[in-house]
Amino acid sequence: MTSSIPETMTAIAITQPGGPDVLVPADLPVPMPGDREILVHVEAAGVNRPDVLQRQGGYPPPPGAPATPGLEIAGWVAMVGPGVRRYHPGDWVCALVPGGGYAEYCVVHEDNALPVPQGLSAVEAAGIPETFFTVWTNVFGRGRLKAGEVFLCHGGSSGIGTTAIQLARAKGARVFATAGSAEKCRACEALGAERAINYREEDFVEVVKQATNGKGADVILDMVGGSYISRNIAVAARDGRIINIAFLQGSQAEVDFLPVMLKRLTLTGSTLRIRSVAEKAEIARALEEWIWPLIERGSIKPEIYRTFPMREAAAAHELMESSAHIGKIVLTT
Repeated sequence: MTSSIPETMTAIAITQPGGPDVLVPADLPVPMPGDREILVHVEAAGVNRPDVLQRQGGYPPPPGAPATPGLEIAGWVAMVGPGVRRYHPGDWVCALVPGGGYAEYCVVHEDNALPVPQGLSAVEAAGIPETFFTVWTNVFGRGRLKAGEVFLCHGGSSGIGTTAIQLARAKGARVFATAGSAEKCRACEALGAERAINYREEDFVEVVKQATNGKGADVILDMVGGSYISRNIAVAARDGRIINIAFLQGSQAEVDFLPVMLKRLTLTGSTLRIRSVAEKAEIARALEEWIWPLIERGSIKPEIYRTFPMREAAAAHELMESSAHIGKIVLTT
């Protein structure tokens, strides 16, 4: 280990499955980069719903991944492993990682890292990887969203939602979103939603149907599940694509599949964390080609709601679970 890199670091450990209070600072060894891996000195790390699920014991890290939570980071390259071609010590990067983000140092394969877009801070860059990778692969990959189509995003004020609204609008889609308050609805519309629907006061099926002259939504991104599963089928347009990426209200529902057949619907979903380095690298290349220029022009920007010092990860998780935030929550070292 070089003299500039310490042997140990502060990281956030999960002492046992439970509430936010089980997240505690711990002294852990600094990981060493392997073949084609880079060691990143983490300046900021995004907080995401999968981190909450992992803390609760419901989403264990994939084999070989660190037990420390955290799926997205931004910082500078402290060391490179054998065979690294693109990055050098001192380069600023943001990266999608399978775990280990809530720490002062984190290892990532160079193909799953991207240069920090020009004009963005480390905090802003840390709010990109998990949400942008997720939205790109689901809305534009599995969902095949095209210009002129109608896109409905549930959880529009979340980190995923604020990203999906901006990317779909940039693609030329008509964007609708659901959110739980007037303030959150205004935020969704400010980001590019044609209409944000307060699900506590309105029926999104009726609103979208009326706004589209009965057509409905071509692509639906859902992280709610539960009762939304059958309602998504009801609001979907002919040949519509419904993508589930989470199930905050549960993954089981009673569904009438006749409309699925009659409308020729596609029901799909995916997870990101367990995908291979090569699969994630393909998404990274697409983002750098198509989305990075939009970020650097200022057309798209991650919405940062609040930052917390890394040691206060428990407070960040309390905020995440309250759903009071609009956009991303980020930890700083």
